[in-house]
Amino acid sequence: MDLKTLEAIPPWEWPQDAERMILDILRNVQADPSDRLLAASLAGDSVDINDALAGALLATLQNDNEPEELRSLAVISLGPALESAFMDDFDDPNEVSISEAMIGNIQETLHRLYRDARTPRMVRRRILEASVRAPADWHKEAVRAAYRSNEEDWKLTAVFCMQYIDGFDEQILESIGSQNPDILYEAICAAGNWEVDAAWPRIAGLIAAEDTDKDLLLAAIEAAAMIRPGEAAEILEPFMDSDDEDIIDAVNEALAMSGEIWDDEDDDDEDNRTLH
Repeated sequence: MDLKTLEAIPPWEWPQDAERMILDILRNVQADPSDRLLAASLAGDSVDINDALAGALLATLQNDNEPEELRSLAVISLGPALESAFMDDFDDPNEVSISEAMIGNIQETLHRLYRDARTPRMVRRRILEASVRAPADWHKEAVRAAYRSNEEDWKLTAVFCMQYIDGFDEQILESIGSQNPDILYEAICAAGNWEVDAAWPRIAGLIAAEDTDKDLLLAAIEAAAMIRPGEAAEILEPFMDSDDEDIIDAVNEALAMSGEIWDDEDDDDEDNRTLH
């Protein structure tokens, strides 16, 4: 089995030697660059990322001789582990596959590298995007500074981070008016996460528009259900008859999260379908 095979199957179905395969390629500077990128990505996908995988990703990030793309992907792959540790707070050690000491090491290293002006621009952006998944005191000012930047890519990073760091409702609303589709997408996700009610008209408008990009529509569907569950149920109802399974799934998930559930009283009569 090789990395391509691992990529094609769910992580929970990986063989026992998957971790060793990923580590060997990630650590091998002579390996094909595309294989090392894939190894870095798969390390973050691991169901039970552990100290060995996290340590290899962290070592890759810190190595100035590694390509920027690989360093950037390595830190992004640390994001899910940081978020999981933050959410679980190590209340039940059996539920966390990475040690508290390693999480502390990752957080300290990311903060240090972010402050280091020698760290490449792309790597610094990815550090901020990954580290906010376990919010720390330094993040608010870092996000503010990124948002104030005249560089569009830094502004995009800032709006992405606003999904995880509270206190940016004004900037989220401003970004929802952006002509940059990537910034708009991240702003919608942030508005939904923090239930920014003032964003409702823009989000409802995107759902109603026939030419809304699919990814943007899916984000708007989820955000609408978080902001105004009752009203969202009404405007999302027509999408239950969509030919696109992704859209139907998004509506079902959004309604489930909001507490609004479709009840099919008669499978043969769509008029009997109700919300409660």
